[in-house]
Amino acid sequence: MSLTDSDTRTLPTGIAPIRIVWVATLAALVLLWMLAQNVEWIADPESVVTIPLAGWISDAVKWLANDLTFGLFTFKDLTRALAWLLEIPLTVFITLLSSGAEIPLGGESSLTLPPIPWFSILLAVTWLCWVWGGRRLLLLAAASLVYLVVFGQWESAMVTLSSILVAVPVGVAGGMALGIWAYRSERVSRGLTPVLDLMQTVPIFAYLVPVLVLFGFGPVSAMIATVIYAMPPMVRVTMMALRGVSPELLEFGRMAGCTRRQMLWRILLPSARPSLMIGVNQVIMLSLNMVIIASMIGAGGLGYDVLASLRRLEIGDGLQAGLAITLLAILIDRMSQAYIAYRESPTATRRAQGVNNWAMIGGLVLVSYVVGFVFPSLSTYPEALTLDTSPFWDELVRLINVHLYTYLDAVKNTLLIYLLVPVKRFMLDVPWLAVTLLLGVVGWRLGGVRMALVVAAMAAFIALTGNWQKAMVSVYLCGISVIIASLIGIGWGLIAARSDRAYKIAVTSVDTLQTLPSFVYLIPVVMLFQVGDFSAMIAIVLYALAPAVRYTAHGLRRIPSETLEAGRMSGCRPRQMLWRVRLPLALPEIALGVNQTIMMALSMLVITALVGTSDLGQEVYIALTRSSVGHGIVAGVCVAFIGMIADRLITAWVARRKKQFRIN
Repeated sequence: MSLTDSDTRTLPTGIAPIRIVWVATLAALVLLWMLAQNVEWIADPESVVTIPLAGWISDAVKWLANDLTFGLFTFKDLTRALAWLLEIPLTVFITLLSSGAEIPLGGESSLTLPPIPWFSILLAVTWLCWVWGGRRLLLLAAASLVYLVVFGQWESAMVTLSSILVAVPVGVAGGMALGIWAYRSERVSRGLTPVLDLMQTVPIFAYLVPVLVLFGFGPVSAMIATVIYAMPPMVRVTMMALRGVSPELLEFGRMAGCTRRQMLWRILLPSARPSLMIGVNQVIMLSLNMVIIASMIGAGGLGYDVLASLRRLEIGDGLQAGLAITLLAILIDRMSQAYIAYRESPTATRRAQGVNNWAMIGGLVLVSYVVGFVFPSLSTYPEALTLDTSPFWDELVRLINVHLYTYLDAVKNTLLIYLLVPVKRFMLDVPWLAVTLLLGVVGWRLGGVRMALVVAAMAAFIALTGNWQKAMVSVYLCGISVIIASLIGIGWGLIAARSDRAYKIAVTSVDTLQTLPSFVYLIPVVMLFQVGDFSAMIAIVLYALAPAVRYTAHGLRRIPSETLEAGRMSGCRPRQMLWRVRLPLALPEIALGVNQTIMMALSMLVITALVGTSDLGQEVYIALTRSSVGHGIVAGVCVAFIGMIADRLITAWVARRKKQFRIN
């Protein structure tokens, strides 16, 4: 775990040139800063030249929607046909789970078919949870579903679930198809990789703008945006899972005379199933995370309830709907994980052995539906027994504002005056050429000329498209939030690494944090601190905290025991062990955690546009309200480029650090 002899020999001879480079870079930065006071385009090129990329993209999308034709049909006809195909299963699920149906019988008479009774779904889900995960998962399912029923969130939850039941299979199938294609073709794989990088860093709002223009307003459009957003992880997981199949299995398939299709369906996919199920879980969670945002273009359900409550600042109603989304997300996440373990563990089949679970559930649903049809009052939970906690939360907000407002406002103003505002002013004063030069030099030192050109080109793109000032506001807000989240997360990870019990508690906590939809974090923050940059910062810290905890704890726990024993034998005290052995060796893992924290912070940054920020996220949100496709896409790509610059630099540094310390 030490430097090699060759590294030690070459280190002194390389110090002088490196110092010269950094001194020259520092001098150039100072010169550019001084020149920016008099030369306007050095500070911000928008005053001199702006590439009208947003207009070009808007014109291209309008041409697609209005003018492109394939002879027998137009592009608009194609998108509407796709929307119609997806609308069929969505309507079926909404009819079965939420709204029911009314069949005309002629004249003024009609037959009303109720939705599947709530108690039928509750019993079916709890049975599956017991079979897959045992008593603990059964109790979680029962508590979550009872909450939805008793607190009046059932109908909205079923609308949301209907969208998930359609979006997830489509996203999984599409992601697997692209992943298989990329596995079979190296050219396709190379072409997909940068596209997937961009898709996973582009803000969620940016997906809504072109979908809104091409597919119109409504739940189907929202579902299409959800599929597009949730599909990239499935593509990546499929590619990695198929490439990880044992070569011996592949050779066995060839020797058995398997065709290409048989190799896929009988060898590759069954062998890669555990990894593929992880991708399915990711698609489910990302789809649920998209629920509230998709409600902006007509998704309905719980997402619409939360969004409407936020707009009206009705904290109580928003918390109830937000908690419903959280419970639904946690339940689906735990059920999918339990199903994976159930399929892979032979001991799990002991529960309900000999019972055809799906036949039993089908019979249960059918019998309960007939009962609900004969006795309609049993199909719906009595409104008189519904509970409403929104008055309690509204009163709590009032009490907080009366008794704690002075203290909360003092904390907020102190951080604004002495931290947020000075950093924001500094970032707005930094010339774009200076930042581009600095990124290029850092990229060159970490990854060579190619990386230098890539990161510098991304920074130049942001400046030359007229988004530099907004980007600097995004960097300032995201940067402060990442630093705070990393400090808290690394400290939490240090505590979690000390014992198995602490690690288990930490993992459970961060799993819960990552399960919560991003919008849910805004509700208590707005409740306590109103709107503004400070509220955005708190929400970003809470949302982006989990990776720093997880990676820090994992990095510290994977240090070989022999290395730790060698440190103790050499007389290191506990503090020296931490700072000179544990943290240096775990630093690559910690850096990867910070990298993921940055990605999550940028994702949340766009959501915080709803609480009054004035950054690139606000630009994307404005583009959505105006249906300005080009404006939204360019602003979204600028956010993605900020994330990709950080990702490229941190990943290169981690690789260099691992090579330096010979860490696998």
